[in-house]
Amino acid sequence: MRRADRLFQLVHLIRGRRLSTADFLAQRLEVSPRTVYRDVAALQGQGVPIEGEAGVGYRMRAGFDLPPLMFTKDEAQALVAAVRLAQGQLDSGLARQAENAMLKILGVLPSAERAAAESLALFAPLTGLSPEMRERLALLREATERRQVLQLDYLDLSEARSQRRVRPLACLFWGQVWTLAVWCELRQDFRSFRVDRIQDLQVLDERFRDEPGKTLADMNRAAAAQTAEWEASAP
Repeated sequence: MRRADRLFQLVHLIRGRRLSTADFLAQRLEVSPRTVYRDVAALQGQGVPIEGEAGVGYRMRAGFDLPPLMFTKDEAQALVAAVRLAQGQLDSGLARQAENAMLKILGVLPSAERAAAESLALFAPLTGLSPEMRERLALLREATERRQVLQLDYLDLSEARSQRRVRPLACLFWGQVWTLAVWCELRQDFRSFRVDRIQDLQVLDERFRDEPGKTLADMNRAAAAQTAEWEASAP
C-alpha cells in the first residue's frame, strides 16, 4: 500500500471510532505500531486534528471531514454483497434502508463501476426471517436505541419459563439465530436471550441510563476476560 493511501485510510479509521489504539490501527493497516506513530505525527504536522498520544489512543476532533471520494469497483462490489447477504436477516425497516443506501451509492458511480457492482454474481434468499421475527427485531432495535426497559416472558431450551425485566444492549446474529444481549434486573448480571424463544415482549415507557458495570462495553470486557481465562486454563 502506498504511504499516501495508508495515511488516507488511517484518517478514516480514526474518524470512524471514538478511540483507536495504535495496536488496533496497526493490525488494520498491516503495519507496525511504530509506523502508526510516525504516520499520526505526520498527519498532525499537516494540520489534521488528531487528538491523543501513543499508549492511550487516538480520536478525531469533532467537525473534521474529508471531501467525498469515489468507490473503486471492488469496494462497490463489496457493498452490494454486504447488502444482499444482510437483507434476509434484517428487520424490514433496516433492510429497506440498506437497499436505499446501496441505490444511492450505485447512482453516483461511473458507469463501469456501477455495471460491475450490479452484475456481481452473489445473491442470498430473502426468506431468512418470518414477518413476525422481522417485526420483533425492529421492536428490539428501536427499544435498544431509545434505552427502553423491556418485560420478557421467556422459554429457555429446557422449557423453563421466566419473566424478566431487562435493559436491552444489542441484537446479535449468530448465523442461525438472533440473540438479545441485556442487563437482567433479576440476575443483576448480563444475559443473552434467543429472540425466537421470547414468548411475549412488552416495551415499557420506562427508560434507563447507562451505568458503570451495566453497559455493552462492560459486557464485552467481561466476555473477553472470560475467554482469556478459558484459554489460559485450556490444556
